[in-house]
Amino acid sequence: MKAKHNILIAALGVSALLGGCVGTGPNTQQGAVTGGALGAIAGAVIGNNSGGHNAGQGALIGALAGSVLGGTLGNAADHEQGTIYGAGPRTSGYRYAEVPPMPPYQPPEVIPPQPAPYAVWIRGYYLFTRDGGYVWTSGHWEVPPPYCSVFVTPHWIRRSGGYFYVQGYWRS
Repeated sequence: MKAKHNILIAALGVSALLGGCVGTGPNTQQGAVTGGALGAIAGAVIGNNSGGHNAGQGALIGALAGSVLGGTLGNAADHEQGTIYGAGPRTSGYRYAEVPPMPPYQPPEVIPPQPAPYAVWIRGYYLFTRDGGYVWTSGHWEVPPPYCSVFVTPHWIRRSGGYFYVQGYWRS
């Protein structure tokens, strides 16, 4: 019985390890770990009830299959939500000789009460659009993704003989 318990723990450990290998998006990690845990439990039950009492092997196979499936589904959700993988900015891909001038007016902001204990206030900013203009984005509360605590507002960087617009992103 002790050996079966150790194999189940090992299978859950493998699923957690695979959760970090699939990608860095929060849904990818959560999907891999949850899928691995559920797969390990289902595999252990099926393996134990198959007559051969192979709960350990079933747990391991279930954890691996569940991690891969859960991570794949989570990764698809991350891509749909535009999750930025890794710490770092994404640039616009358009090069400008000069930074287009920002509008001079910044609307006043009223900060509402914090809606959640871990929510971070993201102050308002001008978002650069593809047509070369700016649109005001009002400040808002947002719960950061796992392992992130600072929101870097959109800004311009000089690189390769021109200016590139950097989209806002979370970093640790």
